Amino acid sequence: MAATTTGRLSSSDPNLQNIPVRTAEGRKIRTAFITDKSHRLVSADYSQIELRVLAHVAEIPQLRQAFADGADIHAITASEMFNVPVEGMPSEVRRRAKAINFGIIYGISAFGLANQLSIPREEAGNYIKKYFERFPGIRDYIEETKAYAREHGFVETIFGRRIHYPDIRSSNPSLRAFNERASINARLQGTAADIIRRAMIRMEEALVKAGLSARMLLQVHDELIFETVEAEVEATIPVVRHVMENAAMPAVSMSVPLHVDARAANNWDEAH
Repeated sequence: MAATTTGRLSSSDPNLQNIPVRTAEGRKIRTAFITDKSHRLVSADYSQIELRVLAHVAEIPQLRQAFADGADIHAITASEMFNVPVEGMPSEVRRRAKAINFGIIYGISAFGLANQLSIPREEAGNYIKKYFERFPGIRDYIEETKAYAREHGFVETIFGRRIHYPDIRSSNPSLRAFNERASINARLQGTAADIIRRAMIRMEEALVKAGLSARMLLQVHDELIFETVEAEVEATIPVVRHVMENAAMPAVSMSVPLHVDARAANNWDEAH
């Protein structure tokens, strides 16, 4: 964890956290990660955890309600922004809202969003402007975070762990801007990293207590991967999910529920 700014775990030699997943070729590589015939790989992945942390720390009523209701957050955002009903929403409209939702977390610019969606820069700028109009709490969160980081030289996760950005006061505009964007995301990604580490610390005891033989093999950002005997899969998944979904407690009571998607398969691609 000391190798990353936000506190996420990183691996090297080999970097098992960088096995590609977004392309067909990458997914083929993941099929090479297999178990013995009598075992299964279990993949448990936090669903949209950084957006959930954002809804918690920035106190966004619409996002909090959507997560509480188990609604499609990207469809809700699209409906808020583009005044279209959630039911029967065109996939392209939802895709744009999804890009904005995740882009805002990383301080995306109009130029960056335009490239991502293959749209004119002016149109992308209008999307971002409208997003902040619909969710003013997010704009406030961004400005407050930047101001705090400039004053103190660091930001804090919701557990109080500090992430330092001394270059946020740099006289170099591009370096300063980079650190501002990084500080905005660091509170969210750093909190997510804290939560999954808390889950990992508690996991072995929970599995032993339940009389299960599952072994935790790997953490990849918001995902934990286990190996277990086939006969214990149905008993293992609820234990893993419970530990992960309640990992913030008792230190922090999240105003937004955490949700974990978990499934088992013969290889990593099918399990993810």
